[in-house]
Amino acid sequence: MSTSRLLAELDDVGRDRRRGGYSRHVFDRGERELREWFAEQAGRRGLQVETDRNANLWAWWGEPGDDAVVTASHLDSVPGGGAFDGPLGVVSALAAVESLRDSGFRPRRPLAVVAFAEEEGGRFGVPCLGSRLLSGGISRDAACALRDPDGTTFAEAMRAAGHDPERAGRDDAALRRIGRLVELHVEQGKGLIDLHRPVAVADSILAHGRWRFRFRGEGNHAGATPIGDRREAAAREQARATVGRVEATPGGTNVIASAVDLWLDARAPLHPAARALVDEIARHAHEHAHDEGCTVEITEESYGDTVHFDPGLRDELRAQLDDAPVLPTGAGHDAGVLAAHAPTAMLFVRNPTGVSHAPEEHAEPDDCAAGTTALADVLRRWTA
Repeated sequence: MSTSRLLAELDDVGRDRRRGGYSRHVFDRGERELREWFAEQAGRRGLQVETDRNANLWAWWGEPGDDAVVTASHLDSVPGGGAFDGPLGVVSALAAVESLRDSGFRPRRPLAVVAFAEEEGGRFGVPCLGSRLLSGGISRDAACALRDPDGTTFAEAMRAAGHDPERAGRDDAALRRIGRLVELHVEQGKGLIDLHRPVAVADSILAHGRWRFRFRGEGNHAGATPIGDRREAAAREQARATVGRVEATPGGTNVIASAVDLWLDARAPLHPAARALVDEIARHAHEHAHDEGCTVEITEESYGDTVHFDPGLRDELRAQLDDAPVLPTGAGHDAGVLAAHAPTAMLFVRNPTGVSHAPEEHAEPDDCAAGTTALADVLRRWTA
């Protein structure tokens, strides 16, 4: 079955009628449906499915084993996200396996398709949570204590979904199974549009992280409190900072907020620039809070240093794919988290809109097919 036809099977899963696009967060109804769909589709292709200690799904072609070839992505989305970010990589992997099987190919090396949990951090705030837990990038206790907007902890959500949070955390046995990893992803930008190529190879990921700023003031009546009596909580080259989420407490339309939480996403090509950007923003935040008679608490929720993908794999993939373009990315990925533990690489499929994390995200069927063909070629060479 073609990649586009497989993607079409997910059209109605996790649709967000308010935001548009899709909201599929770990262990919610939509994400659970996608997990069930993944297991069913993998089984149809003769793959053996298992769930690891951190709720990541593994579908094995042949016997599971160490030093395997792994192709991975995720099924969850940001709030109101597009149809391709995450699922395209998983669907392309299943289609690539089907193509290889139909051609009569049989791998001599273990091969696994992996769907990592909570890559976007859309429910519990920490991106790439499944791969971070697996690799020890976040401790079990820290992860289990994370809370979603409703106050449910990650541990409670795991338990309700049938997983044991006491077993979560660094998984050396699973890490040993990853001999090399390739992740296919829809491009999150416009790099391929002007190059007139459907597929690119990733070079690096910008240093990036998330910080929570909590401004505290004094709650009061919005209409009856004089302005003078109010205490309201209210770039560098190639660096970028974004506030995409704000929550006011208590949250009434006619109530002065006593606290405002906002989440900062900051990225830069190199670690020092990313840290300097956040330090500058923090300094201004403290100054403005002081001027308004408020306080601000700043908490780092996640951080990842600059990632350079394995140069040998990068060059190998580029040569295999007819001198494919090599592009950096400002987006984080599970492949970036695991790059410190195994040789990793990424493929990007052209996005004609250049839009990502929004309903307008897109990839043409022919480009999806080209990405699947490229991935199948890589898997064939690596497991022959």
